[in-house]
Amino acid sequence: MEKWNQTSNDFTLLGLIPQNQTGLLLLLLIISVFVLACLGNSGMTALIFLDPRLHTPMYFLLSQLSLMDLMYISSTVPKMAINFLSGQKSISFLGCGVQSFFFLTMAGSEGLILASMAYDRFVAICNPLHYPIHMSKRLCGKMILGSWTLGSINSMAHTVYALHLPYCRSRAINHFFCDVPAMLPLACVDTWVYEYMVFVSTSLFLLVPFLGINASYGRVLFAVFHMRSKEGRKKAFTTCSAHLTVVTFYYTPFVYTYLRPRSLRSPAEDKILAVFYTILTPMLNPIIYSLRNKEVLGAMRRVCGMFSPRKK
Repeated sequence: MEKWNQTSNDFTLLGLIPQNQTGLLLLLLIISVFVLACLGNSGMTALIFLDPRLHTPMYFLLSQLSLMDLMYISSTVPKMAINFLSGQKSISFLGCGVQSFFFLTMAGSEGLILASMAYDRFVAICNPLHYPIHMSKRLCGKMILGSWTLGSINSMAHTVYALHLPYCRSRAINHFFCDVPAMLPLACVDTWVYEYMVFVSTSLFLLVPFLGINASYGRVLFAVFHMRSKEGRKKAFTTCSAHLTVVTFYYTPFVYTYLRPRSLRSPAEDKILAVFYTILTPMLNPIIYSLRNKEVLGAMRRVCGMFSPRKK
């Protein structure tokens, strides 16, 4: 029983990359991706805030996606870099809980915000005349608040449960962040009930929205190809394809990882898949939504013009 009460001890993160020159090069690449993600997402959030023409439900949702991605990648990469450069792999019990909470909050909230963005595009393209009614700023605000709230509640439940498990085996987490499923093999008790709850939670926050997004975009793409306006068809198709790219990069590895039984999972594969939804997707989102969107590019020119020195 004494071993079961060692919940105040630190954990060890085994990490993603080896402690050698190859690992250092990979770390520099990850840090570069981190910097690009931070600049892109913070820039996108600021751009939407500063340009009144982007004060629409679509871009309000996009600003929340950028904010979530910024917090998402910041919850994992800095600690991984610090551990590698310092040669240490430890993370405090409290630090592990904080990291797990923020990661799970962003994971659940982003899944819901992506579904909200899909609904926004569905209404805008399939029912454009009713868009102001079905997608008002008030409803958009409720979607945003609901995404953050539900994601936080779900995260708190998982984090509290994980931190209250009795850990009597090795405290070495075979991951580069405190991922709850990676912590379960270290527990002294049978966790099959909790693993079932992880399955249910993943289904509600990721699988169901993912299936709903695909169904809605199937209807949207059908409507797009029947548009009379060539320009409108091109704009709608560009927006939808950009969103589907983000959805695929985010949901697919996440759902594949968390819905598989523990017996079919391997730590190495889980870490590689986690790179997609924790590091690559936060970097790709602002690139995809900016370079392929004329409204965003126009807003960039206007905002840059606001801060550039005027000629006398």
